[in-house]
Amino acid sequence: MPTVDVWNLEHKKIGTLDLAGEVFGQEYREDLIGEAVRNQMARRRKGSASTKTRGTVSGTGAKPFKQKRTGRARQGTERAPHHVGGGKAFGPKPRSYAYRLPKKVRRKVLRSVLSGQARDNKLVVVKDFALGEIKTKRLFEILKSFGLSRALLVDAKDNLNLKLSARNIPDVGVRTPEGLNVVELLRFENIVISETSVRQLQEDLMP
Repeated sequence: MPTVDVWNLEHKKIGTLDLAGEVFGQEYREDLIGEAVRNQMARRRKGSASTKTRGTVSGTGAKPFKQKRTGRARQGTERAPHHVGGGKAFGPKPRSYAYRLPKKVRRKVLRSVLSGQARDNKLVVVKDFALGEIKTKRLFEILKSFGLSRALLVDAKDNLNLKLSARNIPDVGVRTPEGLNVVELLRFENIVISETSVRQLQEDLMP
């Protein structure tokens, strides 16, 4: 069972916390993590490219010339794709690139990434994020005392002081335990998480 130190915001160790091996002691699965990243990036694609077909391009519906005795191939409309200014044949239309991963796979990926962070000592557990007021300078000094520059802060969604204090600090993000995703976990170098959020993650991600 992995164990991690618990700190206060003054960077003083105040205890330890036993982590659930079922969540923070799992194998690092690069194959599943790669698939989860591709899935998430596919869901972000806009897929908004669009072209006009012969039925939507503007133009007359009249026959360009009579059917017979012109020596030319018969034509029914100037809006056909082979005419200049005609519609596009088989052009792109708005679509979604999203596809779903099984829920068990998504949970396994999060357990895998969190386990890797814990093994690499990139998981920092604090007692709480009780800042008391919205103060960017105060939060910046706290992160500096931990020696962190790129960090993802994880706490309950009702901690508005934390969210507003972090919004102007470069390379620092704020997420709730239920809002964690694999792309952001890999993007930030360290995770700073409150003790209550650790317990919530262990309940939510338990196999």
